[in-house]
Amino acid sequence: MKGLAGLLVGLVISMPPGLGAQLTGFDDMAAGTAPAGWILSATGNGSPKWAIVTDGTAPSPPNALEQSGVADFPIAIKRDSNIRDGFVEVKFKPISGREDQAGGVVWRFQDANNYYICRANALENNVVLYRVHKGKRRPISPIGRLLAYGVKHPVPAGRWHILRVEFQGVRAKILFNGQVLFETEDKTFTQPGGVGVWTKADSVTRFDDFAYGGR
Repeated sequence: MKGLAGLLVGLVISMPPGLGAQLTGFDDMAAGTAPAGWILSATGNGSPKWAIVTDGTAPSPPNALEQSGVADFPIAIKRDSNIRDGFVEVKFKPISGREDQAGGVVWRFQDANNYYICRANALENNVVLYRVHKGKRRPISPIGRLLAYGVKHPVPAGRWHILRVEFQGVRAKILFNGQVLFETEDKTFTQPGGVGVWTKADSVTRFDDFAYGGR
């Protein structure tokens, strides 16, 4: 865990000047409650269940945020966040799920049917960036890899990982555990929007140390 914490500090310090970082943990919230300061939503159907849980393995213990309901795409957006260019980052742990074991970050969120999402999936061992436009999710291929479905990369379940996206204009750069995996280009959403976290289907996923910054 110390290695992950050190990596997060290094990543935040290396961000472009002027992008003040905000770090949100969940340790000041009571276990079993919904997270204060977050807007809880979903794309599509189902019943998301977001709650604060105690997790002794959390990068900054004792608490983490867990999604354990079943829905198409559960979303939790940091209230009052509104960023056009900047970064969003989270530490996440895929725990279980027969259909999916996914965790992701959202940016330029307009509403539950319009936003960007990058997620890592422990069942598929890949990292993929999508746009959700008018409720429809479509993958965006990495630059230089036309029609590629993200990138293959190990995402071991039961372990904490760091997923970070740095975005400016029409470009986005995806980092996983400090490694740059790929970049994308897309013009669907160029206006500021919210940032947050995301899961899919029956994924049980925990999140900690949510960080973002930008303008």
